[in-house]
Amino acid sequence: MASLVEKQLLKSLFSFLLLVILFSDTVFSSRKTFDQRKPCKHFSFYFHDILYDGDNVANATSAAIVSPPGLGNFKFGKFVIFDGPITMDKNYLSEPLARAQGFYFYDMKMDFNAWFCYTLVFNSTQHKGTLNIMGADLMMEPTRDLSVVGGTGDFFMARGIATFVTDIFQGAKYFRVKMDVKLYEC
Repeated sequence: MASLVEKQLLKSLFSFLLLVILFSDTVFSSRKTFDQRKPCKHFSFYFHDILYDGDNVANATSAAIVSPPGLGNFKFGKFVIFDGPITMDKNYLSEPLARAQGFYFYDMKMDFNAWFCYTLVFNSTQHKGTLNIMGADLMMEPTRDLSVVGGTGDFFMARGIATFVTDIFQGAKYFRVKMDVKLYEC
């Protein structure tokens, strides 16, 4: 009698495992594919960064927290925290659409390269919420892609790409980057 119960139990367990495997394969094979030519949302705007130099407290939007000397000519190890305006046009004094809040650090000894991690905080009549962006900024390239890894509010769980193009660079004091943000999961 015990062997009949054991056989039934093994049969049930085998059937259950077979169903789990079958359904887990179905879930993985039905992932959504994305058409790179058709984002669900697309924005273009400008990020302005004015580095604090000791005399520009009123205008500075960023500050170097760590800047170790003697590590080469490419600012290796420099760590900058920022809270800068995002505008629709190139004018720094235009009405900000959002604020970029986060940090970047220079992480390459042989060339200019930075790693960015920041949040675009939207609080306007057009949009409310945040977009989280991170990735390597290979500064010597004409365009660079960073990952949009999430968001809140109007951008809840968004994913996509933020393409950087340096619009102007004035030494260590000021730079402006055009950001072209394409969201593929909205």
